[in-house]
Amino acid sequence: MQDFNSYDLIIDARCPREYEEDHIPGAINLPVVDNAEFAEVGTLHRTDPLGAYQLGARYSLMNIARHIEQCLSRYPARSKILVYCFRGGKRSKVWFDVLDTIGYRVEKLKGGWKAYRRWVNEQLASVPENYRYIVVSGPTGCGKTRLLGALHEQGAQVLDLEGIATHRGSIIGAVPGKEQPSQKMFDSLLLRRLSEFDPAKPVWIESESKKIGRVQLPDALLSGMRKGTTLVVDASMPQRVQLLREDYAHFEVDPQSMIDRLKHLRPLIGGEEFSLWEQLAERREVPELFERLMRYHYDPTYRRSILRNYPEIDASPKILLEDLSMQGLLPVARMMRETYEGVDAARAA
Repeated sequence: MQDFNSYDLIIDARCPREYEEDHIPGAINLPVVDNAEFAEVGTLHRTDPLGAYQLGARYSLMNIARHIEQCLSRYPARSKILVYCFRGGKRSKVWFDVLDTIGYRVEKLKGGWKAYRRWVNEQLASVPENYRYIVVSGPTGCGKTRLLGALHEQGAQVLDLEGIATHRGSIIGAVPGKEQPSQKMFDSLLLRRLSEFDPAKPVWIESESKKIGRVQLPDALLSGMRKGTTLVVDASMPQRVQLLREDYAHFEVDPQSMIDRLKHLRPLIGGEEFSLWEQLAERREVPELFERLMRYHYDPTYRRSILRNYPEIDASPKILLEDLSMQGLLPVARMMRETYEGVDAARAA
């Protein structure tokens, strides 16, 4: 598979629906036919193949002419361009011929997106185990994600899985106004992020479970994480409550929407406790609601999960975070890099 970073432009010639499900990261969607046109041509092809090809050609020429005017005009002569469609067939060939005629250095991805997708699957089955991981664990609300951000600011290699998944990883973890990527798109983004790392240096990562929202982590990544160096971070309950109030501010405005997402927990935590949550939401006593949610659901659930995936976690170094602001976490992140990256490198040697 090509080095996708070597191109000045990557064109995904498929329709927008296909592009939204998954595409090569960095590719732009310049469809030969849009969603409606693609469906129309496909329907016509069942009864009139020649008419379908003629209709597709008309749509293609009109759309490509518009794309050239609106997008391609900014790319100078001899720009290196990669184009692909579903299987590397007619749609990418139309683009290839036009771009080649103009004078661009154009290549067509052999096998198209289907070949790319196979390659991604093959890579994710092995590439994640090429890295050494420092796994940051700790209960909900203790600042793990913020700490990863501070580590990134301090120059560490950080794999922010929740950022890639557009989800905070819990029942109430959906990000308002943002959709999660499809599984295929998540895989593509994850592989690209891994490719940016130096295997000689450790990768900092949060102790995620198999699923983050609706997307799943590859088995090779989970295996690599469970072989990694583990650290435990924690914070006081008032600090954790304040963090949830900041990160989940939308539930301060509408606490009932949080209760709606938690309803299926009633059999697990008991009707009496869940009724108390409902009362707290109705009275808009969100800080106490957050605290009880952590004490009676998240903390015991996390404890069971972390022991199942990291049985020796209690022997890991422990760090109490006293200030969960970025200003407070930066010196902690600096200390952690100085202390644990060196230790991890020594163990690897």
